[in-house]
Amino acid sequence: MTKETDDIRLIKKYPNRRLYDTQDSCYITLEDTRKMVQDNTSFKVVDQKTGDDITRSILLQIIMEQESSGEHLFNSDILSEFIRNYGDTSRDNFTSFLQASMQMFSEQQSVLVSKMDEAFQGSPMDFWVKMSQQNLEQFQQLQQNFFNSEKSNSTK
Repeated sequence: MTKETDDIRLIKKYPNRRLYDTQDSCYITLEDTRKMVQDNTSFKVVDQKTGDDITRSILLQIIMEQESSGEHLFNSDILSEFIRNYGDTSRDNFTSFLQASMQMFSEQQSVLVSKMDEAFQGSPMDFWVKMSQQNLEQFQQLQQNFFNSEKSNSTK
């Protein structure tokens, strides 16, 4: 969430634990905030009473709900490693490593998705025709190499 402050959606958390979206002027659920994260919508959650930024705690709450719903992303070993890095002198390095790894993973996902889009442009039949043509060309080249090899062996 590094966009300009004007672009950041403000969510207020009230003492009754309800979240209020100031942009749409309505109450939202934790699931709605999860959807915002997935949609890359920048937002900031503040405690309505104190004005404290509690975005991190809301994001952690979303992760906790995902993990307890059976959609496990973190195994015990990874969680243990996170805990070991709290208070450790390498914490900043660990955080930098995680951020760089996540950035690289996101970039690779984008490249993969665009390559898959390119591969499947047109109808599925176009894709299979193209693939068949490539396979046929490779087979013909293999066959040509084989016959050239046989020809040169028989002349020796």
